[in-house]
Amino acid sequence: MSAPPVQLLLLAKAPVPGRVKTRLCPPWTYEQAAGVAAAALADTIDALNATAAVAHTLVVEGELGAPPGWRLTGQRGGPLGQRIAAAYRDTALPGVASLLVGMDTPQLTPAHLGAAAERLTGADAVLGPAVDGGWWLLGLRDPLAGAAVAGVPMSTASTAADTVAALRGHGLSVATAATLRDVDTVTDAVLVAAASPHGRFARTVAGLAAGAAR
Repeated sequence: MSAPPVQLLLLAKAPVPGRVKTRLCPPWTYEQAAGVAAAALADTIDALNATAAVAHTLVVEGELGAPPGWRLTGQRGGPLGQRIAAAYRDTALPGVASLLVGMDTPQLTPAHLGAAAERLTGADAVLGPAVDGGWWLLGLRDPLAGAAVAGVPMSTASTAADTVAALRGHGLSVATAATLRDVDTVTDAVLVAAASPHGRFARTVAGLAAGAAR
């Protein structure tokens, strides 16, 4: 059995100083943190562009244009779980699974995404855990099943486990994808840049490290 057709969703925030990656400040300034976020977003878009899909959709908070060939919709709702559920619902395509990622894992590759899509061959959902206990990817064969995560607290050490429990509580089978590190802190940024030294993100982090060393 082949993997189902998929739509790739990118949940993103406009890289505005003081509004993104504030956990990097200090030691970095708001402007530097926004530059890191912009680089992570650009590398993520590159990875998604290089991955075959029925559609690529940017689900954005703030003012941010869609890349060429992408669909665009705004985030809506209150807590992050509600916004994720709305993202699936608002972008659903008949007969097409949805894989949702954020902009905190610039090291992701088309291979990561392809492998996750393959896991939907035998499961209703696939979740990519993050090192910190959260998750970096959630794929659903039926995007409307995203309603299951609306009440899950996000950005906690048990978010991945709580998400799996919520999905299973709605009768869904859940497969697991690769574990990746989210970029939340400067330590995360340095480790991710070292492990994936190519791209805008790694160059941006290297430039900040070099400036701090002067």
